[in-house]
Amino acid sequence: MQARAYWLAEPGRGEVRDVRVPEPGPDEVLVRTIRSGISRGTETLVFRGGVPVDQHQAMRAPFQDGDFPGPVKYGYLNVGLVEQGPEELVGRRVFCLYPHQTAYVVPAAAVMPVPDAVPTTRAVLAGTVETALNAVWDADGLIGDRVAVVGGGMVGCAVARLLVTVGGAPVVLVDTDPARASVAAALGVDYAAPGDAIGDLGLVVHASATSAGLQRSLELCATEGTVLDVSWYGDHPVTLDLGGAFHSRRLTIRASQVGMVAPGMRGRRTHADRLRLALELLEDPAFDALLTGCSPFEQLPQVMAALADGAPALCHAIDYEEPLL
Repeated sequence: MQARAYWLAEPGRGEVRDVRVPEPGPDEVLVRTIRSGISRGTETLVFRGGVPVDQHQAMRAPFQDGDFPGPVKYGYLNVGLVEQGPEELVGRRVFCLYPHQTAYVVPAAAVMPVPDAVPTTRAVLAGTVETALNAVWDADGLIGDRVAVVGGGMVGCAVARLLVTVGGAPVVLVDTDPARASVAAALGVDYAAPGDAIGDLGLVVHASATSAGLQRSLELCATEGTVLDVSWYGDHPVTLDLGGAFHSRRLTIRASQVGMVAPGMRGRRTHADRLRLALELLEDPAFDALLTGCSPFEQLPQVMAALADGAPALCHAIDYEEPLL
């Protein structure tokens, strides 16, 4: 069958192309996309060609076609309806780490049913909440009396919500944009501008993908505190001033990345377990605060260019003109 897919033709220019979708084989599913989400930080970095050469293989999406810097079909927040496949999946809404495409065939094991209590609009956040969940697992006992999340993008906001609900910690979302104050309130956390945030923290989660944000995260740490860095900087250089309190206060910077299950949970949870739990956590309506717009699929090239140029948004969704369940 014929389908339509979004491709990055070259850095800075996307287009929608016709693609052929094969008939599903045994243990495969044919999925018709209902809605997809743009993972803004990563996808706009890919859009401008910012994936370092030595990370081309490591940063491939599960069902990516083509190679960085382009042409490449990239994306991983997709919710669709199973039209063919195993009986227990036909007619079910599923989440898949698939790019922006109107229909596709993947192994049945690559899709995860969406719980009935999770609306399709919110289900596109499953990959983002999975990343945030892994970060909370990576914190592993570092949650103290107060926690700051520096950077109020999609992942930072999701981490803040999980820390205050699953982790039970008082959380402040630190961001340069005062508009994030209303988002923080919807997530049940406090808001502070970088200069107003109170320090002496055992744990700071950094999610701004900027040198200034990482520097401020270090400044907010207590003695022997930890910055858990969930940012991906791509080819942006990171500059820090480590000549101050970094050594005298014995501070730590740790990386968290969704490609591997956090070490403390790796023996008990698989990638599928983590994604299933992320979808269950999306029964929480507070995550709707991360949904900040929607556009028709055919407008995706223009939408991606606008987001890369700084248009305000958290998770911008793409509508495939199917009824939302």
